[in-house]
Amino acid sequence: MSLKLFGIKNCDTMKKAFAWLDANGIAYEFVDYKKAGIVQSHLPDWNRRAGWKVLLNTRGLMWKKLSDEERTDVDEAKALTLMAKYPAMIKRPVLDTGKTLLVGFDADRYAKELKQ
Repeated sequence: MSLKLFGIKNCDTMKKAFAWLDANGIAYEFVDYKKAGIVQSHLPDWNRRAGWKVLLNTRGLMWKKLSDEERTDVDEAKALTLMAKYPAMIKRPVLDTGKTLLVGFDADRYAKELKQ
């Protein structure tokens, strides 16, 4: 199984995912999507597999920095545009197992999906 872990390196939730994967001896490739500039090319697939409502982080600092106009009447198209423009608005981490896309860190879900 070839895992790709997408996110931003200094994010606290990312650090939890790194620690869990390392502690469980699970190999992965890390991609800092903010630095790699790959968000726009991956968003359509991630949206299809997980949905924009799962991907859009409305609890983070970047969401709070948006204008009221940007936060109003968010639909799929607007959410995808915002996430492409502001990659920090994508909930982290995004772990692609090849068959499943896990968004956000949940140790129980990681164990269930990855320890088979």
